[in-house]
Amino acid sequence: MLIVFVVGLAAYSLWGFVRAIFDPLHRGADAPGIAERLGFAWSGVAYAGLALFALELLMGTARQSSQDGTESTITKILAHPAGEWAVLAIGLVSIAGGISQFFEAFTARFKKDLKREEMTKAEEDFVFGLGRVGYLARGITFTLVGWFVFQAGMQHDASKVKGFSGTFMFLLGQPYGHVLLGLVALGFIALGVHSFAAARWMRLLGSRQ
Repeated sequence: MLIVFVVGLAAYSLWGFVRAIFDPLHRGADAPGIAERLGFAWSGVAYAGLALFALELLMGTARQSSQDGTESTITKILAHPAGEWAVLAIGLVSIAGGISQFFEAFTARFKKDLKREEMTKAEEDFVFGLGRVGYLARGITFTLVGWFVFQAGMQHDASKVKGFSGTFMFLLGQPYGHVLLGLVALGFIALGVHSFAAARWMRLLGSRQ
């Protein structure tokens, strides 16, 4: 099962870079389009970190700590000369990616990526609702992760880095944190179900219609 997860995470990471570089979904080169493509790029980085972490678990080399792939990857980058500049850039890309997720949730731009002519009205409403909730949850997470990464670069302090697990713990520590984290978790579940629908109905080469 873990091998399947490693392969799937690695494939999704590559898909993020493909969407960012080659723009098969026709997001364009205007400001909103670039923001979305930066989000795809950050998705590639984030899921690559998770894939590497899962691979370390598979090989038995992962440390018993609270760090996930994002945290360990950023920590390694920060240890290099001028690594703080790279970390700052990654943080800004993540923040831009989070903002693009909010934009996607608000506009439901992902509609044009689906074969709507093959969907019933009820299926459209259900899938679009799941997508809006899911993108909102991912926007919150990506923005917070990016902010923590940016702070690590600004202060050249690896302890400031919070990956996905650290960000969830941060949310849990806020007032009404259990409710807040529960809502974000439900958002990710919705995004997962939406992804199954996208696998069924997505126009893989994009569509301008």
